[in-house]
Amino acid sequence: MSASLIYYVAASLDGYIARPDGSVDWLHPVEQSGDDHGYGAFYDSVDGLLMGRGTYETVLAMGGAWPYPGKPCTVLTRAELEPAAPQVRIAHSTPAEALADLAEAGCQRVWLVGGGSLAGTCYAAGLIDELIVSLIPHLLGAGIQMFATGLERRLQLHEQRSFSTGVVQLHYKLLPEAPVT
Repeated sequence: MSASLIYYVAASLDGYIARPDGSVDWLHPVEQSGDDHGYGAFYDSVDGLLMGRGTYETVLAMGGAWPYPGKPCTVLTRAELEPAAPQVRIAHSTPAEALADLAEAGCQRVWLVGGGSLAGTCYAAGLIDELIVSLIPHLLGAGIQMFATGLERRLQLHEQRSFSTGVVQLHYKLLPEAPVT
C-alpha cells in the first residue's frame, strides 16, 4: 500500500510561501477573515503529515498546543529535536522512506506541510501526487519559493474555488511524465 502526498500550501501571487526570514505575517488578514478557505475539510481528508525542520520550528515558535492533533506527523531533519506531541516522529530519512513509513502506519493521504525545500525534494523524487495552492492576493517580491528547485511538469486542473477574500484555490493533479521518444 502506498500513500498519496498532497502539497497543500498558501502562496503569494508571485509564488512565495514566506518572507525571506520565514515570516508568514502577510497571511494574517486572510486568516482573520473568518473563512477557513476549505482548510477544515482538507485537514479532515488527510490522515498523516510530512514536514521539514524549518516548518516544524516555525510551528513551534508560534506557541500554544500542537496544531495538528490526532494525526501522525513525520519531521525530516538531521537535527536532534524533541517531538512536540506523542504523534510527532523526528526522523533522519528520505522523503520516500518517511512516506512509506506513514503508509505502513495506515496513512493513505499525507499532507506535505509547507517548506519549499522539502517540496522541491519530494517533487524531484516523483512523490507529489496533488498540489493544492491557495493564491493570496498579495505580492511579496522576495522570499521562500513554493518549490526550491526548478521543475517542469504538466498539471491537470482538478478543481478551482474563489473566495470573497480574494483568495483563489487551485487543485491540481500531477500527470505522469511523458516517455522520452
